[in-house]
Amino acid sequence: MEKQPLILEIKGNSLDDGPGIRSMVFFKGCPLSCVWCHNPESKRIAQEISFDAKECVGCNTCIDTCPNGALSRDNRYFIDRDRCTLCMACVDACPSGALTRVGESMGVDEIVDKCLRDKPFFDTSGGGVTLSGGEPTMYMGFTHELLKRLKEQGVSTLVETCGQFNTGEFEELILPYTDLIYMDIKILDPKEHKRYCGVDNHLILENFIRLNELSKGGGFSILPRVPLIPGITDTEANIRAIAKFLKNHGVKRSALLSYNPLWHEKNDKIGVENPFEDNDSMHKWLPAQKVNDCGEIFRQAGIEI
Repeated sequence: MEKQPLILEIKGNSLDDGPGIRSMVFFKGCPLSCVWCHNPESKRIAQEISFDAKECVGCNTCIDTCPNGALSRDNRYFIDRDRCTLCMACVDACPSGALTRVGESMGVDEIVDKCLRDKPFFDTSGGGVTLSGGEPTMYMGFTHELLKRLKEQGVSTLVETCGQFNTGEFEELILPYTDLIYMDIKILDPKEHKRYCGVDNHLILENFIRLNELSKGGGFSILPRVPLIPGITDTEANIRAIAKFLKNHGVKRSALLSYNPLWHEKNDKIGVENPFEDNDSMHKWLPAQKVNDCGEIFRQAGIEI
């Protein structure tokens, strides 16, 4: 088995990430670096510490405990990440839970056992387990074993992916044990994709075309999804370009993911500078009319939303 990922969370009773009632397994680590990432704590492979100022009771136990003097109330983010060695002494000492580990080592057996607790809900609702992140395909061997074990237990599986993965490995290790794939198509222009996501989209689009074609033979389904980010992905030019791309490849159904501004708070918790701190539109929910307008472009292309 390949390297073992860190798991951010296993969340049960999810109704938004696939059919029926589902358990979500969030992996840590992603090959993209989207500037608007709704789960910024999932970007880095390594473990981190989160500080939630709302939960802090101001007892200073953590400050007194830290052996490296990395904690200070004069620091905007409370933790000096350059000084912090991730010894976790502050996390263990914190009485209120304001300081928490971001990412835990969990084996396949433990993940499967936790997910199977909800199997009665899967069976009665047509649900299952969704692997998300971060990016589950960064850990092909581990994800293969996890999906295989879930399928052996009669659990429906769904993989959410950014599409940046080795095609051959995916087809060999992941696809045989996956019922449904959600793949994000964020920006069609390769230069703009690299500007906002850290890499161009050549491999992502190639992988989508390949998997979309394979899905026509049955065995699994694939759903392209477009996250709507104010002024970046929700522009008319980008939405029309994506709709045209999908239409050209025979896609009949897609999904639009409405913008969620709560990621700004997550950035603060892990001490990440926010490039959109002064951008008002990035701090607001996307207007319903904007979502409808984007959807209409897809519908005009014959794609159901």
